[in-house]
Amino acid sequence: MPAASDDIRNTAPDRISEAEHTVMEALWQRSPLTALEICEEVCSRRDWSLATVKTLLSRLVVKQAVETKPDGRRFLYTPLLEKSDYTGSESRRLVDRLFGGRAAPLFAQLAESEALTENDLAEMEALLRELRK
Repeated sequence: MPAASDDIRNTAPDRISEAEHTVMEALWQRSPLTALEICEEVCSRRDWSLATVKTLLSRLVVKQAVETKPDGRRFLYTPLLEKSDYTGSESRRLVDRLFGGRAAPLFAQLAESEALTENDLAEMEALLRELRK
């Protein structure tokens, strides 16, 4: 692996794919879990097999997003990456990539496409009031 990748890995895990994110969501909800328990949560929704879940878990371990510990003849998986850290970095990537690093155009886009509910607007107003204090 190139040295640049090693430097990035020391600060944050590699980017998580959509499929890997599904596994992470199961682990963020409840952990530690076995591969079979994760499969029980996600396989029917995604039309996956246990082998698919195990492959995704292996990738997440390599990316240092998940740790594994032996438990008899099975392994228990626990997230190393906090959900709030992940959502924060992904949100920042989205704003940087699509909106030049500015959040206001994102909200304008959501408002124009009518993707914001009254509850969303009320939450945003409360957040803005809190930030201005």
